[in-house]
Amino acid sequence: MVGEAQQSDKILADARRSLAFQREGGRRRQPPIGRGSAELRRQNLTHRIKLIAWSMATIIVAAMATGIIIGGIGFSGIMFALLAVILATLVFANFPKVRVPKRADLNTGDVRHMVARTELWLESQRPALPPPAVTLVDKIGTQLDALGLQLETVDPSLPAAQETRKLVGETLPGMIDAYRRIPAQLRREKNAGASPDDQIVESLGKISNEIDHVTRQLAAGALDDLAVRTRYLDYKYGDAQEPAPETH
Repeated sequence: MVGEAQQSDKILADARRSLAFQREGGRRRQPPIGRGSAELRRQNLTHRIKLIAWSMATIIVAAMATGIIIGGIGFSGIMFALLAVILATLVFANFPKVRVPKRADLNTGDVRHMVARTELWLESQRPALPPPAVTLVDKIGTQLDALGLQLETVDPSLPAAQETRKLVGETLPGMIDAYRRIPAQLRREKNAGASPDDQIVESLGKISNEIDHVTRQLAAGALDDLAVRTRYLDYKYGDAQEPAPETH
């Protein structure tokens, strides 16, 4: 009896330390680079919470049913059920993990999912990149959020929309893949005046500038449309700010 109680206390203490470690690890873990990848992570967390709740309910119902059938489960049965709840919580607090999409799957589906998958894929590449490149990847994540919103209003069959999707879903990940294929010990060695580390930073900077340029171009169309509609309202209804003439 005493041994079982001590073992239970030890497991409870381990569970508390594990949960504390998870919380601390969450603070150390780099944040998502965009809203799309953050949403995928939230969906995964919600799924795990549901699994924890379902497993706890199942264990409790099973323990109660067993107690009714055999006339009580005793202290050992209660501790076994408690340990099962703790084990299920620890398992589903860490699994299933967010699945990083494969590169071949990035440029598929609608724009919203393409952006979210690309952001999540870029996050998984950060540990292999030099610090300046990581900073650019974080910037690109924010830019992808804005670009995705603009692309949702554009006919996907237009050449400009297809080229933009290719830039985000193929050119960008392809460039990072090419960098990662270079052995780590060679990435700082200069070749033709620049090292692979320098080249990946320069390339990411160019892609960041291109994404910003495309987003501004798409936004300019929306701004022009708004200006036209505003001028139409002024023409049809007059200046809403102009005071009505006084009558005597």
